[in-house]
Amino acid sequence: MAAVNKKVQLSKANDGIEDDDFAAMLEESFKKTEEDSDGIIVDIKGDEVFVNVGKKSEGILNISEIQDENGELKFKAGDTIKVVITGSRGGKPIVSHKKALRKEKVKAYIDSYNEENQDVFDVKIIGKNKGGFVAQNSEGIEFFLPRSQGGFKDANAVVGKSFKVKVIKIDKDEQSIIVSRKKLLDEDRKKKREAISAVAENTDVIEGVVKKITTYGMFVDVGGVDGLVHYSEISYKGPVNPGSIYKEGDKVLVKVIKYDNEKKHLSLSIKAATPDPWEEIKDGLEVGDTIKVTVSNIEPYGAFVDLGNDIEGFLHISEISWDKNIKNPKDHISEGEELDVEVIEIDAKDRRLRVSLKNLLKKPFDEFKAKFKEGDVTKGVVTSVTNFGAFVRIGGVEGLLHNEDASWDRNNKCKDLFKVGDEIEVKIIKIDSNEQKISLSQKDLKQSPVQAYAKKFNVGDIVTGKIRDIKDFGVFVELGDNVDALIRKEDLGSVSAESLNINDNIEAAIAFIDEKKNRIRLSVRRLARQKEREVLNEINSDDKVTLGDIIKEQLS
Repeated sequence: MAAVNKKVQLSKANDGIEDDDFAAMLEESFKKTEEDSDGIIVDIKGDEVFVNVGKKSEGILNISEIQDENGELKFKAGDTIKVVITGSRGGKPIVSHKKALRKEKVKAYIDSYNEENQDVFDVKIIGKNKGGFVAQNSEGIEFFLPRSQGGFKDANAVVGKSFKVKVIKIDKDEQSIIVSRKKLLDEDRKKKREAISAVAENTDVIEGVVKKITTYGMFVDVGGVDGLVHYSEISYKGPVNPGSIYKEGDKVLVKVIKYDNEKKHLSLSIKAATPDPWEEIKDGLEVGDTIKVTVSNIEPYGAFVDLGNDIEGFLHISEISWDKNIKNPKDHISEGEELDVEVIEIDAKDRRLRVSLKNLLKKPFDEFKAKFKEGDVTKGVVTSVTNFGAFVRIGGVEGLLHNEDASWDRNNKCKDLFKVGDEIEVKIIKIDSNEQKISLSQKDLKQSPVQAYAKKFNVGDIVTGKIRDIKDFGVFVELGDNVDALIRKEDLGSVSAESLNINDNIEAAIAFIDEKKNRIRLSVRRLARQKEREVLNEINSDDKVTLGDIIKEQLS
């Protein structure tokens, strides 16, 4: 009954330990069967040491309890030693010298214990029983850790491991020291909740320390609480790699932007702790302004440029040079290079800034116009070949050499004559300033088929050709050697256009030769007039035949 009362009193003495834990603890740790005693070693036989403890029978002690680490005996027969009677076997007391020493250490700890001392210390779990765990500190002092005060998720896996605990009760009567790990955990949780609450409600800019850097952001300690700065919350430039800017241990200014109470997740922002640069420039920067930037990153489609105030602009590949055939921006700019660029778009709301480098460069077309004029002959390099012609680079611009201007032979195509990289000589035949287009010719550098034809034939000569095409306005006639001529409908004379067929031969007189434009016109009507004149000339010849003679002859 006294033992039960003792349990009730101890339970009331400390609200931090449950009644059932105390009952189990007292059952396992405060055993009244144990008795402290001084004993005299009577004899040592084999593994047993016989000790006189004032009982009817001598107590039995395992010899290992009085051996040192080398197996040498520390005591001999006749020596007096401290023992604890832990039970009996076959009517003989079972005693322990080591337990007596442990109890002495516990007693010394209890005697020197100050209730104001709330130090936290490490213990190692060396055993367990129904009520909890037996723990030991580095000095060999044993403590009892009730199961309810352990705070373990898996109580079966704690033996042999070390944990931090603090004393919650001293029982001088039973010479027992009770410790708790759970109380520390609860205190830590309370402190963390208070710290989180204080941080989460703080709207000011606070200083933190970078604890860990990951690919998606970095964890920052603010007042003992870890918060995540996502990589999109580091800079106003946009998502950045935190490892390229910070290292663990760096101090940073942050601002709380969100706390998820359910997930216990604290979100922080570095950029929110600094003035928004977009607000600073929205009224001070306009389209058309020239600014100095630094190339921060180059991609195949363009480059990102840093304005030096946490704002990043974009320089598209098409805005790097007037050259339309840029393959890679790295051929024209490099990372870290400072450039003067022109602002071509600024949207502070959507945080978008586009710039142009080429707008500050001289326009190649203007440079071309200053150097060349229509009719000039120069050399260029073929940059591309299409079905309709070839593009030829001359200086910083490209001109088009159309198929019909590449050769006098209408069957020749640029794709059959040239390949990319060929250097060819061309004549500039047109400069269109409005469309900024340049037309080139190569056939103008050679004698045209009409020029060669004109050396053999003159206006008025009668020629025969093959009909190549028939149109509403006239007939195209092939005279050979890539020479075509046109008989306009009104020049067909008495010949009906409906009676003509492609590939028919037709006779006509040369009415017009334009060597520069490579044109020839024929006329059947002129041919008829010429033949009439020939007849008249024959009539009026020196053979004295008169018109009257001819009429008489026809009437006879």
